Amino acid sequence: MDSAAPYVTGHADETAAGQPIGLLTSLVNAADWLYDHWYLLSLAIAACWGVGEMVVRRLAARASVERMALELVPNRHFDPGLEEIFRRGVQLARASTAMPWWAPRRAKAVQIRLRADGTAPLRYRVEGPAGGERLLSITPFGPDVSVKRARPIVDEPRTHTVRAEFILRGRLTSPLREVPLSPDPLQPLVDAVSDLRAELGDLAEIRLDLQRAPKWALRARRLQLMSAARRSERREAQRAARWLRQDAGSIEDSWGGQLQQLLSDRRGSGSGRRLVMPPVPRRVEPAEALGKLAEDDHLVRVQLLVMCASNTEGRAQARLAQLQAGFDVFGGRSRWAMRGWRLGPWRVGADHWPTRHSFERRWNLGHCQPPRANWVRLEELTGLLKPPTVHCRLPVLAGDLPTFAFGNPELLLQGIYRGPDGRQRLVATYAEETLFEVGVGKAGGGKTERALAQAIGWAHAGGGLVFVDPHRDSWPRATPFLAHESLMPRIALIDLNGLGPNPRVSSWNPLGMHHGQAAHEVVESIADAYASALAWDDATAPRALTILTAALTVLVAVNEAACQAGRPEDQATIFHVRALLTDAAFRRAALAAVAGRVDEETRSWWQVVFPTLPPDAFAVVLNPIARLAANPITRAFLGQPVGVYNIRAAMDSRMIVWVCPGGNGPTDRLLTALLARDLLRAARSRRDTPEGRRVPFRPYFDELITLTGAAPETIAAMFEDFRKYRCHVHGMTQLLSRLPTAVRLSLVQNASTLASTAGSKSAIAPITAEWGDNPSPDRVATMERFEHYVSMNVHGRRIGPIQLRGPHLDDVFAALARPKDVPALERAAHANAGALPLDQLTDRAAKQLERVAAFLAEHSPAGATAVHLSKEKEFGR
Repeated sequence: MDSAAPYVTGHADETAAGQPIGLLTSLVNAADWLYDHWYLLSLAIAACWGVGEMVVRRLAARASVERMALELVPNRHFDPGLEEIFRRGVQLARASTAMPWWAPRRAKAVQIRLRADGTAPLRYRVEGPAGGERLLSITPFGPDVSVKRARPIVDEPRTHTVRAEFILRGRLTSPLREVPLSPDPLQPLVDAVSDLRAELGDLAEIRLDLQRAPKWALRARRLQLMSAARRSERREAQRAARWLRQDAGSIEDSWGGQLQQLLSDRRGSGSGRRLVMPPVPRRVEPAEALGKLAEDDHLVRVQLLVMCASNTEGRAQARLAQLQAGFDVFGGRSRWAMRGWRLGPWRVGADHWPTRHSFERRWNLGHCQPPRANWVRLEELTGLLKPPTVHCRLPVLAGDLPTFAFGNPELLLQGIYRGPDGRQRLVATYAEETLFEVGVGKAGGGKTERALAQAIGWAHAGGGLVFVDPHRDSWPRATPFLAHESLMPRIALIDLNGLGPNPRVSSWNPLGMHHGQAAHEVVESIADAYASALAWDDATAPRALTILTAALTVLVAVNEAACQAGRPEDQATIFHVRALLTDAAFRRAALAAVAGRVDEETRSWWQVVFPTLPPDAFAVVLNPIARLAANPITRAFLGQPVGVYNIRAAMDSRMIVWVCPGGNGPTDRLLTALLARDLLRAARSRRDTPEGRRVPFRPYFDELITLTGAAPETIAAMFEDFRKYRCHVHGMTQLLSRLPTAVRLSLVQNASTLASTAGSKSAIAPITAEWGDNPSPDRVATMERFEHYVSMNVHGRRIGPIQLRGPHLDDVFAALARPKDVPALERAAHANAGALPLDQLTDRAAKQLERVAAFLAEHSPAGATAVHLSKEKEFGR
């Protein structure tokens, strides 16, 4: 028993000593087996990774379904500060985490979408988790940016599509360039899409995904950067020590060093090498080594994806190159560069395998998987965290300002717009939105030419208009382009200039009732025209207004009786006011004939008040009428019982009426006031027609200074009231400040279109002030001839002011010119206006008093009242 004990003990020792050796042997064998069967390990790792990735993708896709989209629309005065933009960035970063706890990190992101597809210069959308909607809806930008819920965008497939992902190149710790807010940092990107053509299927979209930086990834990145910085510093120290030793050795081995040792007093000093102290590695400062990654606050990871498409080959590629150049503006020590490889003329990137599938998945689902280098601070993204500001020059696209189409009644020509790509197109506004228009500028600048082009285009589209031109120059300019058989039945010329030995003149009876006007409206219209032209009011000329109103009431009643009797040719004219006031027999016959047609108050005034008036009380009323009668043209025009001119009928039948009053003297101003007031009365009389059945009509007033001098309150009332009756006024003037205050205020307040050509700075300043002095008066004053700055209303929002070239008739409407048919047009215009030779109308006007007197004699209650006035007695002749 004792002899066996040592044997047992030795065997146990051998077993204990062999266990580590056996374990080590097993590990070596396992490693050898794994080495021989490495593919099994790889498959296991790949399977685990694949299952994990599939689960993560499913969860991310499920989380992406619960996303919302907001569209931010800035107004024209949006001008945020750096602090407001920074706060917006903080909101975006915070909203990116508003996801369920189980959502993968790739789904926790907020996306900024900059999109241009032809409907707007650059649409700015924010998409993110549904839980962040409340946070994102209230922006620090205030009322200057409207936020609305956006609908999903569904794009039609394009023939050609290119894709690109941008990564940050340069030092990882270096920031992007600090881009100022003026001009807008988005301007290069806006310029890159400014020549986009929707009709060719052009599309460009930029998507910037923001994701809060994960702490573990940031710590790992910092550790990596600090280690790299320390290694770099050690290498630099070693390199410096090596060079220092080499320099010291080369000095000692040189002839100079040897000679210095021989001449030295100290013996034996050169027996050995000098001791060289190597430089100590410099301490690495974290702030210097980590750069923008040194602080945790406001650090985000970003993913920048771009897609361009078109139905025309080459345009998408060119658009992507333009956008790449636009991103170069943000480049400094760090810059945006397209991810991929270049192999000679070919580039392998997001459009090719193996990265295309990943790009499309992230693009469609909104997942954010940024490259390792895409770390930025919010301050670096200032230019992309807000919509375009007031400092951004936006292009005018076809979706913003429609292209003029000849013959389209929905469009109104405005001018020629030159796009950023040099292409020119005729632009227009929608007729139903162009309510009032004002054109200002110096003489010869192109105001009238632009108005004529617009009027001619409107006429060929079937619209009705009246063009009032005191100087008549517009008529011969427009006739070659209106001389079409389809237009001739609709054109009428009212020319009161009296050109030629025996000119043809139309006719108008302001008191005429043969068109079915309301009697009180006619009286009010003429009385108001007198008051406007002569500056009468209830304080300065109450008696004159009372006398004129009473006289007009009686004469209108006489005409109403004549029309009802079937004898409109026996109507009185405005020249018969004198006979009514000064001839007792005529007055008695008239009052007797209308005794049942006027109210008791009017009859009482004639019976009680009128006999007490002194004879000189009538001079102030009769003097203007005498001046009208002294002019043979106005006497012939206003002295006819059945006038052909009827502006209400012209409105309803889409007539094209040219009215040339013929001057700006006192007599012409009174006639202009009568015409203007009749136009206002006719428009207001459309109350009897349902709004949907009122035919659009456009009065054009050239030389507003002349016209408003005669009827300031009337013209002002037109700019205030005509919209309700679908009459849209277009006015042109050289100086806005020369217009009466009431006209100027109403005109600017209600103008849908405001245009200015070149002129003096003092004359242009009131217009540019309406634009916020952008452009400035200096810029507008130096424009070339026929250039205009124009602001317009399209789809309820203001476009411009933008620079347009005024349409020149000989260029824009060259195909419409029919100079050989102008004589036929002149004849048709005179015939439609009922124009007759002047001598014939003068003779008829002279005999009209006798016809009226005869009618009154027949229709007086007594039946035999004789009224006889010769032609010589009429008006003192």
